[in-house]
Parts: sequence; C-alpha cells; structure tokens
Amino acid sequence: MKRAITMGLLKRGLAGLLGIALAMMLALPATPAKADTFKLTAAAGHPPVFLWIKLLTEFYIPEVNKKLAASSGGRYKIEWTEAYGGTLVKLGGESGALKDGIADIGFVSTIFEAPKFPMQNVSYIAPFGTDNIDIISKVTSELQRSIPAMNDAWSKNNLVYLGGAALDTYHVWSTFPIKSIDDLKGRKISAPGPSANWVKGTGAVAVAGTLSTYYNDIKTGVSDGTLTFITGAWGAKVHEVAPFITKVNFGAMFAGGLAVNKPRFERMPPEVQKILREMGDEYSVRFARAQAEAAEGLLKRMGDAGGKISELDPKERQRWADTLPNVARTWAADLDGKGMPGTAVLKGYIDGLRKAGVSIPRDWSK
Repeated sequence: MKRAITMGLLKRGLAGLLGIALAMMLALPATPAKADTFKLTAAAGHPPVFLWIKLLTEFYIPEVNKKLAASSGGRYKIEWTEAYGGTLVKLGGESGALKDGIADIGFVSTIFEAPKFPMQNVSYIAPFGTDNIDIISKVTSELQRSIPAMNDAWSKNNLVYLGGAALDTYHVWSTFPIKSIDDLKGRKISAPGPSANWVKGTGAVAVAGTLSTYYNDIKTGVSDGTLTFITGAWGAKVHEVAPFITKVNFGAMFAGGLAVNKPRFERMPPEVQKILREMGDEYSVRFARAQAEAAEGLLKRMGDAGGKISELDPKERQRWADTLPNVARTWAADLDGKGMPGTAVLKGYIDGLRKAGVSIPRDWSK
C-alpha cells in the first residue's frame, strides 16, 4: 500500500514538472526553421554586355531571391553560381549543358540550336515582319501555348521554358553603302543560322558567324558586313568596322529564352517552381520594354560615333522580300514530313502578325 502511494505521488510530481517545463518552452521565442537551400548554376554563352544576359544576372536572379525571402517566412533560398561569356558553356551549346546538368538554368539561343528548336525559329524563316518586339514576343508565346509540339521541344531536351526574348529588328551593317539590293552582289555578309536565307537570290554570299565573331570577321575581310540588330551590334562594336548602317527592318526576331534543367526543376517545391515561372514571365515583359528603349538610344549613339545611317527605300524593301525564294514554305513542308506541325506554325505566325495589325510585304504561308 505504502509503495503504491509513493508511486502515485512520484507520478504526480513528474507530471507537474513536465507541465512546468512545457510552459517554459512555450514561453520561449520560436526558433526559425532552417532554410531549405538550393544550389543553382546560371550560365550562358553570351556575356552580360548583351541585354538578355544582363537582365538574367541583374533582374531575374535578384528578383527570384527577393520573392523567395518574402515567401513562407524565407523558408527557401537559392545559392547562385553565375558563369557567362562562354566560361562554362559555349554559345549554341547551352541546351545540351542544361540537359546534362553542367548548368541548371540559362539562356538558350534557339537561333543557334535550330535542329533542336526548329519551330521556335519561325520568325527567322519569315522575315520582313514587324519591328515591334512586344508583338513578336506575344505571338511566339501564344504559338507555344496553342501548339503543344512547340512547347514539347523544350521538354524533349530535358528543359522547362521560363520566359523568352525577342530581339529588336534586324538591319544591315556594312563597309559599303546600300541603296538597292543590287549593291549586295558579290558581297560577303555574315548571317547567323536561318538569317542566311535573307540574302538568297540577292547576289550576296552568306558567311556563318555570331555576335562574338562579327567584329574580327569584318575587320579582317572575312565578310563585308552583317545582318544583325541594334543592341547586339552595339555590344559587339560592329559600327566601328562597318559604319554604313542601312535600316532594312527585317523584323524583330524571337531568339531564345530562359530555361531550367527539368529534373532539377521538378525536385523543387511547388512554391519555388511558381516563383521561377512568374519571374520568367516578368523577364519577358521587361526584356521587350528594355530592348525597344535600348535600340532607339543605341542607334543614335552609333550615329554620333560616326555611323552613316540610312533607310532602305520601301520599294527596295518590297523588292528584296519578293526576290527571296520562299524558304518558309520549304521549311514548313520539311517539318511536316518529320511529323512536326510546320505548316500550322507558319500559318499561325502570319495570322498572329495580321491580327496584331502588322502589314507584311509577303505572305510566306502561301
């Protein structure tokens, strides 16, 4: 009996002590949960002097960090390693590097990876569109939403598309004046990827190149000029070796987008995925606005620096468009034969421009 009474008193005593201890613990300030940290490497072949990379490092990454810090009490965090300008991945090899996990997120230049992203290059095979960057961005984004095969090009390469970039309209920088397409005969013109088609039938010879090679190619006589866009030409200092700037207006072009390694992305919490996507959309909007503003200002600066700026006569522009073979139809038929909706993409692109009020000199879908 005495043993039972003693045990009862002991249990009540322990219970009291536990209650006091629990009350003390509840009175203490809560210890913040340890943040879940993800290590991501951002990479690109181009350096930050170009706007699409500048916005990645100066806008996208900082804004993702801010959103994460404000979300769920800062539970999630990303530690970034940044490698641009070909220090980790080479231009044109970004998708492969992201797919293989060499980098986690980066800018994929679809113009230089046409075999992997053929449908994304529709603006390049249907030139003389519009200089309105926002229209090209929206038309291309709508195509990727409405035509599953376009979006599948990313997932088939083990990537998740986050946001895109359309470059300001293309013109010609040359070592000689251009008043008509006849002035192109016998000339060598640096042209990247699909844009080589823009000189077919003009008498000019397309020379492969990129923004990283144009300056030296022109300076050493490998080419007599290039087809490129204002913001890119300024970054590459093309006007210093090719001072004749002829405004042809081949149109703004969708050139690529931010993408992230698919398995890496899918292992992240939904909240982190959501922020990466949302900031990808915002990157697209900011890029279109900043690119248009930059192009206007930089063209003036090129003129101030000695560039000889002229605008091709509208009749010559129409003549140039009419001179080119309809490679767009050939491109579309080739994709159709490979089981991809090439014709649907081409028609959708032309229809999208027209719905936006764009007057095009040639309907490439016919």
